[in-house]
Amino acid sequence: MLKGVFSGGTMRRREFITLIGGAAAAWPRAAKAQATLPVIGFLNGASPDGYMPMVAAFDQGLKEAGYVDGQNVTIEYRWANGQYNQLSAWAADFVRRPVSVIIASGTAASLAAKAATSTIPVVFSTGGDPVQLGLIASLNRPGGNVTGVTGLTGEVAPKRMELAHELVPKAAIIGLLVNPKNPNVETLKRNSRAAAATLGLQLDIAQASTEAEVDEAFTTFSRRQVRAVVIGPDAFFNSHAELLATTALRHSVPAIYEFRQFVAAGGLISYGGNIADAYRLAGAYAGRILKGDKPADLPVQQSTKVELIVNLKTAKALGVAVPLSLLVRADEVIE
Repeated sequence: MLKGVFSGGTMRRREFITLIGGAAAAWPRAAKAQATLPVIGFLNGASPDGYMPMVAAFDQGLKEAGYVDGQNVTIEYRWANGQYNQLSAWAADFVRRPVSVIIASGTAASLAAKAATSTIPVVFSTGGDPVQLGLIASLNRPGGNVTGVTGLTGEVAPKRMELAHELVPKAAIIGLLVNPKNPNVETLKRNSRAAAATLGLQLDIAQASTEAEVDEAFTTFSRRQVRAVVIGPDAFFNSHAELLATTALRHSVPAIYEFRQFVAAGGLISYGGNIADAYRLAGAYAGRILKGDKPADLPVQQSTKVELIVNLKTAKALGVAVPLSLLVRADEVIE
């Protein structure tokens, strides 16, 4: 191409030099324009592994509001990879910059963002009760700089205990796997104990916040003759769906999960909200805030759709006969 430009003689060379000079002069302006794009700080306590569908859903919601990453907004991601103690430092860094909006993905990230700023808008996505957690004053009138989306997944946690009992009715002991670093852990334990007691079951609780501890927990469940396990809601668990599904299968323990992604990865049953829809709603709220809406004026949205998903292939591998009463209620059956 350069040969073609220069072949026309001196005049063409001058035109080329002028072209290059003009482009060079434009580069600083383009860089400056890029630098002035609003920045969204995306904070998550887990890892990007397993969260890409949720990120895609967030991008979709943002696009519906008129924003596309790299075009008229910039998104910066911070993943704690299960080290929840890093979230406060990263939230503080977003505040120092400052970013235009903080997306707080998960309960731990939401609390870190809330503690870091009272002025920068925060849009949370949590399965806990945001009022009980102290994130907002009320669902309809959140007040302050914080709003977001809740699936209230903690409220359906007792239902997962019922499903475990329905699946393995002769089991006297049901296991519960929790992440001790999750701010909702005590509420989850309390609600699950109450549900187990109502069903006349003994509850065995194990903890895990690392990949190695997941395997140790299932080894403990097997040793204690736990016949079914409920996986508690947690961002770290969400990003390790395949690990949890394969570990449960390896230990021959039927497990009940929160979201469809676990069953798609080989888990047995999930019961919970549509997490992708929650992230899409969060993206739409981020876009509205970038356009000038105030978090205090945006009621907290509730992702109320609850799905029951069953994987019959996994059931067969575990030697579990899924009751017809459960199958007819399923929103989806994977065969």
